[in-house]
Amino acid sequence: MRIAIGADHAGFELKSPIVEFLHAIGHIAVDVGTHSSAPVDYPDVSRKVAEAMQQGHAELGILICGSGVGTSVAANKFAGIRAAVCHDTFSAHQGREDDDVNVLCLGGRVIGRALALEIVRTWLEAEFSGLERHQRRLDKVIAIEKENGLAPAGNTRTR
Repeated sequence: MRIAIGADHAGFELKSPIVEFLHAIGHIAVDVGTHSSAPVDYPDVSRKVAEAMQQGHAELGILICGSGVGTSVAANKFAGIRAAVCHDTFSAHQGREDDDVNVLCLGGRVIGRALALEIVRTWLEAEFSGLERHQRRLDKVIAIEKENGLAPAGNTRTR
């Protein structure tokens, strides 16, 4: 699977181990930057990951900033993107299984490398359940996007 990954300067150190991990478990990391610890604004990185997904260059995305919150807020402004901050495996699994989260957001200043890799693994191994109640809720989220002029685009799952 192709996974777009991006980080701002606060998430830069955590990005490389995740990219290596993705490759080790058979995925293709589409690294959109940053490639240094020089300051960069998280909305710019969030845009790159979201657009890579919308344009079909990646099926999923991972974003890393200091807390994970900023990248989540920015990514969720893009049609078809369902980004969530997950700092534990339960949230990562449930977010994917119940809410069809397609962008995982992590806080490079909140969690360490080992936990981040376990969260990524858990998130990737989970799948949207498709249960009626979860599908109904996802359909309502998609309807909200459409009501606000955010027609889903590209390769983001819209059911």
